[in-house]
Amino acid sequence: MHYLVLPLLLSLTACSSNEPGTSGPAQKMPEIKAEIQDFSDPDQQVYNVALLIMDGVYNTELTAPYDIFQHTIFREGIRPMQTFMVAEDHDVVTTFEGMRILPDLGYLTDSLPRIDILVVPSAEHHLDTDLENEALLDFIRRTDREALFMTSHCDGAFVLAAAGVLDGRTSTTFPSDIDKMRARFPHLDVRKDVLFVHDGKYITSAGGAKSFEAALYLAEHLYGDSIARSLAGGLVIDWKLEEVPHIVIE
Repeated sequence: MHYLVLPLLLSLTACSSNEPGTSGPAQKMPEIKAEIQDFSDPDQQVYNVALLIMDGVYNTELTAPYDIFQHTIFREGIRPMQTFMVAEDHDVVTTFEGMRILPDLGYLTDSLPRIDILVVPSAEHHLDTDLENEALLDFIRRTDREALFMTSHCDGAFVLAAAGVLDGRTSTTFPSDIDKMRARFPHLDVRKDVLFVHDGKYITSAGGAKSFEAALYLAEHLYGDSIARSLAGGLVIDWKLEEVPHIVIE
């Protein structure tokens, strides 16, 4: 079985300066398109996991679930996750902290494989302009129709809420933004004092470094405690679900 190679990460220095001993402008990086298996059969061999990225995305809320989910390819006897990054198009995405990432697919430019799990990390403008981006919100709605799980970290919950997919569901977000989410979406049940909420196929988390916990929870939900502990151990995380404040709504 072939799996997606990790997306190319481009350092700011490499993209803005010349190589030692050379003169003139740095050469333009060639476009690299990931080879992503498109498993349309419901009995497919992997879960397709798309991580939604855009300028201003926060490193931790992106890399935490990516690390957990991508490492499932090294576990035998399970249906692993094929992880890939989706942006508006193929332009380089610059994170809030300055890391540069080449998206694997663009939701405006490519025919996307079915997405089983969507991950929406927080981004710099998830409280303002991103919530007015109809192309983005339409992508969320279209994905929601077939996805098995829709997940968010930190203020990614605002995007899910703006798309309308959290209507009738219980959710959470970054602790200091709980009141903002309640004010903007007064019809939603937004909880505080928890690290994540699982309601139906929606998992929303407080974000930050606790994005690892929410991702590990989904891994345990899908694969069981032993696999989740194995994934956590590989990242030196002491995983004990019973010690993590969370809500599961049946």
